[in-house]
Amino acid sequence: MMAIIMAPLRTRLIVAVFSFTALWGFALSITRYSIPEEMEEGSFVANLATDLGLDVRSLVQRRAKLDVIHSKNYLDINKETGELIIREKIDRESICMTKTTSCFLKMDVILENPIRIFNIELEIMDINDNAPVFRRKTMPLDISEATPPGERFSLTNAVDADVGANSIKTYYLSESKYFIIDIQTGSDGSKYVDLVLNGNLDREEHAVHNLILTAVDGGVPPRSGTASIIINVLDINDNAPLFSQPVFAVNVSENSAAGTVVMTLNASDLDEGTNAQLIYSYTLYTSEKTQELFSLDPNSGEIKVKGVIDYEESQSFEMHIQAQDRGANPLSGHCKVTVFVTDLNDNYPEVTVKSLKSLVTENVSVGTLIAVVSVSDRDSGVNGEVELTLNQQQTLPFMLNRSSEGYFELLVSKPLDREIISKYDITLRVTDKGSPPLTENETITLEILDINDNAPTFPQSFYTIHVVENNVPGALLTSLSAFDPDLNENQYLVYFIMEKEIVNTSMSMLFSINPENGDLYALKTFDYERERDFLFHIEARDSGVPPLSSNVTVHIIILDQNDNTPLIVSPWRAQGSVVEEVIPRSTDKGHLVAKVIAIDADSEQNSRVTYQLLQISDASLFSLDQYNGEIRTTRMFSYRDPRQQRLVIVAKDNGEPALSATVTIKISTVEHVMPFLETTEVPLDYDVFTDLNLYLVIGLGAVSFLLLITILVIIVLKCQKPKPKAIKIPPANRNSVVSRNSVISQRSSTIADSTLISSDAYWYSLFLAETRKGKVVVRQPIIPKGAGYFVSSIPRSTGISETSDSRASTLEQEPRRELP
Repeated sequence: MMAIIMAPLRTRLIVAVFSFTALWGFALSITRYSIPEEMEEGSFVANLATDLGLDVRSLVQRRAKLDVIHSKNYLDINKETGELIIREKIDRESICMTKTTSCFLKMDVILENPIRIFNIELEIMDINDNAPVFRRKTMPLDISEATPPGERFSLTNAVDADVGANSIKTYYLSESKYFIIDIQTGSDGSKYVDLVLNGNLDREEHAVHNLILTAVDGGVPPRSGTASIIINVLDINDNAPLFSQPVFAVNVSENSAAGTVVMTLNASDLDEGTNAQLIYSYTLYTSEKTQELFSLDPNSGEIKVKGVIDYEESQSFEMHIQAQDRGANPLSGHCKVTVFVTDLNDNYPEVTVKSLKSLVTENVSVGTLIAVVSVSDRDSGVNGEVELTLNQQQTLPFMLNRSSEGYFELLVSKPLDREIISKYDITLRVTDKGSPPLTENETITLEILDINDNAPTFPQSFYTIHVVENNVPGALLTSLSAFDPDLNENQYLVYFIMEKEIVNTSMSMLFSINPENGDLYALKTFDYERERDFLFHIEARDSGVPPLSSNVTVHIIILDQNDNTPLIVSPWRAQGSVVEEVIPRSTDKGHLVAKVIAIDADSEQNSRVTYQLLQISDASLFSLDQYNGEIRTTRMFSYRDPRQQRLVIVAKDNGEPALSATVTIKISTVEHVMPFLETTEVPLDYDVFTDLNLYLVIGLGAVSFLLLITILVIIVLKCQKPKPKAIKIPPANRNSVVSRNSVISQRSSTIADSTLISSDAYWYSLFLAETRKGKVVVRQPIIPKGAGYFVSSIPRSTGISETSDSRASTLEQEPRRELP
């Protein structure tokens, strides 16, 4: 369409005006064109080369360019054809803001070498591309329904960005029988519109009017815009309140509670706002008595019971009520309300306690009189007939007995027990036979007094209390609390220990109990190894008359504590001494060297002893069984092994913390081991030990010793398989085998290892040499057969001799025997 419009415009509207002016060697020419707005990009405007008399080929050489003054560069020059074309769409309304019919775009065509400037004016012609627009889409108006016809109201006019014939031409109003519009034309040609009232408004008939105002321009085709007119009709007080009916009848029961709603009046007013807000009130025709019995809410019209309504006093009431609006000139409406009173059984029966015992003891006998009660009802006929019953919600140990007309006795029917129920709330329920029946309750309180009829009871009949030994004297063991359900002095308990003697020791010397709260204390420190448990009784006695008591058995169990260090009883040695063992170097692997036996006075875990090697000369030569303490060889001796080995064994119990004891065993290896002769306890006198006698004794002993060894060897060879022959100990090595001032136990190689596994300590000999008044006493317990022992010589100056043993499990003191 734009191309169609442009062709006639070019032929009719293009006017070329050429002027030549000489100015400093520049030629100045002015050319004017007219085009419509909104032409498409690339549209042809004019042929500048032809209109300006320029050679098309010189446009490129002379670098022709277009300079737009005070605007965007909407156009461009095609240097190949010399045509002026549209570079960007032109909006006339954005270039020319003012409402003028003419709009020009000024630009210069500049040529260089030589310089020439051509002035060009491009007139932008308006097209109808903008519709009318109202500045306010919604226009609210408030018009009173009392406004007379012909009243005018100004409306917001529409605006159109186009000019001339394309601007606003007229206005239209949607159909309405109450309003029309009047169009006015301003001095500048602008169109204005007024709204004119064309009839009488009635808000009750039509409160809101919605109109549409349309503005239409003069373009081809025309464009339009609309706005909404909302007219709110303002109310005037032209309607009186109106009740739905002039007379109302309503029923109400007598004795209705205050606040009971009788009815709610609801008058209507066709007006709105304050003209429709109603106030309800009694008129002068309503009696003061009626106004005292019934209240009227002025805002809601709700009628409520305010006083006491009694049918016997008045059977009906009349109320004259008006509803008045809150208008400037208030209007009112009236009605009458008749209230009919319905008769009811409105007199409640009464119960009166004439005589009452509020306190009774719990051992009162059955049939005891508690109270005398009378009942009555002011009504007559069936409404005055009453029944008296006890509250059936719980089973009570009481009953009612009719004694005379209108009188009842309250009696005890079952034995009472204060410990079960200490107080009774007895509810007497009296009911008449009216319709509906009325009921009245009266509650009396009966307190039960206590007697001492309950002995103290302990939560359990037998208490077992564990006490760890070495406890602190005075430590709290437990709290033995008995319970007595009685009250006051019947409940006050005293605790004491029932006397009992154990080994001439009273229980009160070992334990103490707090007589007030039953806290049990230990008075001494207990030793598990001496005393294991105690069994006695504790009695709780109340302070009633006569007093009642009960007792409970208490079993005190002493728990062991790891307070005893293991005692090494085998091999036996004097305190601080070293145990010496002698074994042949030809001993096989697994040979039993020694067995360490330790005992622990504690019990269970605390007495379980294990053995460990603390120090060892050669770890590859010996092994120790941690459970039975056996020391065995792990291999055979070699010539490189030293002749003497030193082992330190630790015996440790399983307590927390663990306790331990150690023993040092010095093992000597020899080529031959000589069996020891059996010896018996022989008292010796130092006085007879002269040098000659000493030599004789030694010689005799040596001969006897050699004879015994010979006999033993023959026996062994006959009874067992061949064994390596025993090697005699050279005199040079004898000092290393038997040390001076010591007793050395040696095992015969003929004794089987199995005989050494037994835990009996008597498998090992215990020696004690003691000097007293120049005499030597040698004690020897019973020993198993087949083992030999010897005692080394003791000089006169020697006191107690050092002894060594290889096995011992139990040490017992024996009385000394001396020779005279």
